[in-house]
Amino acid sequence: MNATVIETRDNTADVPAAERVKATDKAVRHILKQMETDPSAIGFRLEVKRTGCSGWMYVVDLAREPRDDDLIFNVADGLDIFVDKKSFEFVHGTEIDFVSEGLTRHLVFNNPNVTAECGCGESFSID
Repeated sequence: MNATVIETRDNTADVPAAERVKATDKAVRHILKQMETDPSAIGFRLEVKRTGCSGWMYVVDLAREPRDDDLIFNVADGLDIFVDKKSFEFVHGTEIDFVSEGLTRHLVFNNPNVTAECGCGESFSID
């Protein structure tokens, strides 16, 4: 799948199962398909940034290299999710899903930490 193999390892052994970032089978299949289009991809990056009307939004991309502050969650064979430690404070326990609604297909973040979402669904808040 990847032209360049960078060995990564799950460095989250001390993170309790309930706090780990996870992905459904549908999300795993979708992300792995996206990775096939980019030979430099080594995984999936999940971050949060301050923005929007509720305070925070998810920022996702294919990971092309690990960062020093990454937590690396191996969620399936061939798929690591990279989350920087600051973002992990907001997304611990999140399950990533991939849903189809009519003609729309998108990733959904089932984040147990979210206390409110804006009306447009682009941002969220955590107390």
